[in-house]
Amino acid sequence: MKLLSIIAIVAFSLPVFAADFKIGWVDMQKAIQTSKAGKKAKAGLEKEFNKKKKKLEKKQKDLEKMSKDLEKKKLALSEKAFMEKQRDLQKEFLKYQEEARKSQLEIRKKENQLTGPILKKIQKVISTVAKDKGYAYILEKSEQSVLWAKKEYDITDIVIKKINK
Repeated sequence: MKLLSIIAIVAFSLPVFAADFKIGWVDMQKAIQTSKAGKKAKAGLEKEFNKKKKKLEKKQKDLEKMSKDLEKKKLALSEKAFMEKQRDLQKEFLKYQEEARKSQLEIRKKENQLTGPILKKIQKVISTVAKDKGYAYILEKSEQSVLWAKKEYDITDIVIKKINK
């Protein structure tokens, strides 16, 4: 909300100060995803994600098989034995859920580790481009902040080219 207020103030004061400054914008997601470093990070993340996904899928299939086997043996087992095996199955399912949660956290942590340096580099490049091109402000284009902007003020492609050098 604060950002929208600032944008509104800037927008209404533009006619008065239009000759003094210009505003540009950058699509950070595009810059990260299409830069060489971003593509490399994404490939590494996907590899890690797929490895964890396969492991979890195997565990899930094993749990489903155990559940079906238990249902088949239900009539042959005493009620006490059935309840015990059902508790064991629930414990395994809880372990599976915990492993899935940990995997998600690890992937997010790895993503932050990989994208952190890229973001710093992008910010430095943005600063350089803004100074070189005479921009007073560079906004990040996202659905929440900049709803519409003229394409001519988009410096995303310039930033990507400089990052890839």
